[in-house]
Parts: sequence; C-alpha cells; structure tokens
Amino acid sequence: MKKFDKERVLLAVAGPVMALVAAILLTSVVLLVSGRNPIEPYVIMAEQIGFSDVQVLIVNQASLYYIAALAVALGFRMNLFNIGVDGQYRLAAMMTAVVGAHVALPAFLQVPLLLLTAVCTGAFWAGIAGLLKVTRGVSEVVATIMLNSIATALILYLTQKDTWGVQSGNNMTTGEMHPSGWIPGIGLGADTGELYGLIFLAVLLGVLYWLVLNRTRFGFDLRASGASPEAAAASGVDAKRMTLTAMLISGGVAGLSGLPLLLGDAHTYGLSFPAGLGFTAIGIALLGRNHPGGIAFAALLWAFLDKASQELDFYDYEKEIATIMQGLIVFAVVISYEVVRVWGLRRQQKRVGEELAAAAASAAGTSVNGDKTEKEVAAR
Repeated sequence: MKKFDKERVLLAVAGPVMALVAAILLTSVVLLVSGRNPIEPYVIMAEQIGFSDVQVLIVNQASLYYIAALAVALGFRMNLFNIGVDGQYRLAAMMTAVVGAHVALPAFLQVPLLLLTAVCTGAFWAGIAGLLKVTRGVSEVVATIMLNSIATALILYLTQKDTWGVQSGNNMTTGEMHPSGWIPGIGLGADTGELYGLIFLAVLLGVLYWLVLNRTRFGFDLRASGASPEAAAASGVDAKRMTLTAMLISGGVAGLSGLPLLLGDAHTYGLSFPAGLGFTAIGIALLGRNHPGGIAFAALLWAFLDKASQELDFYDYEKEIATIMQGLIVFAVVISYEVVRVWGLRRQQKRVGEELAAAAASAAGTSVNGDKTEKEVAAR
C-alpha cells in the first residue's frame, strides 16, 4: 500500500477511535467522581456479548439504527442536515401499519406494497422540507424540526378511535396487520430468539448506498453538489434539483427504518413504538463518517450499549451510564474529527511543499540536499 493510501486510512480511522477512547475515559472520570468503580461497568457489559440472546437483540436493534443512519448520511453527503428522520420514520411506520391492517393481499404482493408505502411516506414528508428549501430558501434544519412535531401530532390524531385507532389494552394501536405482510424471522435456537427477516434489507441498502455514491454519475453529482454547489453548477448540475432529490431519497430510506421491527415483531403501530431513532442515527452517521462500513460498526456499538447496559441494574449500577457514554461519543466525534482534519491538512501541505522543493531543486540541477545530480556527475 502506498504511503498516501496508508495516511488516508489512518485519517479515516483516527477520528472514530479518538472519539471512542475519549468517551470511555470521560465516562470513567464521571464514575470515579461519583465514587463508583470506573472499570467494572465495562466488564459487565462486555460479558453480555457471550450470550447468544443478547447478540440477537444487538443485531436486531442495529439493523434499525443502520437504515436510519444511512438516511442521515445521504443528507450529509449533500451537505444537508436531515434532522427529520425521526418524524419520517415514525409516520412511515404508522402508515405502513394502517395499510397492512386494512389490505389483505397475497404475500408476494402485500410485502412490496408495505415497502412502497413506507418509502413513499418517508419521501413525501422529507420532500416538504426539500421543497421549502429550494423554493423559499428555508433551512432544512428548521423545516425538519417543525415537521417532526407535526408528525407527532398527526400520528396521535390518526391513531384515535374515530380514525384508524384500535384499542388494545391501555394502548391505542393501528390494529394487527394481516399475516401475509409479516416477515418471518431467522431462528437461531429455542432460547436465542430470532433475527429480523428484514435484516437483509439493511445489508442491501448499505451496498446500494456505496455503489450509487461511488460508482454512478448521480452519486458523483450529489457529492459534488454537496462539496461545492457553485462548482457543480458550472459543470451543468442543477443544485436545487439535487437538493430536492437528496431529501426525497433520504426520506424514503428513513421510511424503511422501522420496518424490520414492524414487519418482523410488532405487527402493529402504537404509542409504545420506539421514538428517537432518527436522533440516535445522527450520532451513528457521524461516528461512522458517512461510510457504510463505519456506520455498521457504529450501529452495532450503539445497539451494544443499549442492550448490554440493561444488565447493570442487577449490579447496582445505573444503566444510564451507557447513555452518558453515547452522548460523550457524539460530543467527542465533533472535536476529534476537527483535530484529524487539521492534522491531515497540515500533512498535505507539508507533502506538497516537499514535492515543490524537490521539483525546484531538480530544475536547478541539484537534489533537495544540495548534492550534484547523476547527470552532472556523468558529464564530468
């Protein structure tokens, strides 16, 4: 591997590693100050990896995080901050549950219909923010935050008894979906549980994300528009069209985030359906540097902290330790990436300076160290 390639890999890995190490150290300081053992909680959580049922829970949770983080990363690559993934995901899950409860088709038609419903709902909700940005210049951050609140109110209204709500104990849900829309899980043993059947959807989306962004003209135009809209426009790319397209795609992917859980386990949407997934995805996308492989690692790490920390209650430790660590990771990511960026920029400037000095010395007939060139030695 060339020296330049090694440096590029080092720069890509340095940021997440620094953030993770910093988060662990700072969490240990918090534990130490509060009079607790700064090492034991990590040992307890690490031991949970050896249990197969915990492994299944981690992978299942990571599949939701991964899809949502891909949606956030798509926006980031276009220099868009789609903070509305949470509203897009919840509204899409609710609408998919409603369609699944009121439409009964054969499985080979029902499942594609539900997937299409989720994609279209998420894309529509994100498209509102995209349209406001390209036509009125409204910041997508402000628009998506407001749309999150509107989505919450809309979901509450649509799940009332007078609309599509069905009373289920003390919870109001959309009613159980037709079995033809259920996705069978992958059984790993009687005491282990099942992996969500749509876990393969997360893998497929990760592959498509990489291929589209790195191997297609559309991906190049999207990245170019995000890096420099002026330069992209000079090369014939319509920056406004790319902005709207990126928001639609990001929202469509966000709409799929809740389907592994909805179609694989819950089979209905209610107030107990997890919220906050979109905000968690922002930290995961940042930690993974918007790369599908890095996002997969970050999603697994986040899911591990969520599921393994539940054991801390039995050892008189607060499980919120993991929440503290997650928050510190997001905080440390921003700082560590800036440190790595500045360091990489200085390395690049130094390398360019050395190359210019070598070229100037070669033109003057001497090496960088002032020695005579081989050509002059041969001539004598």
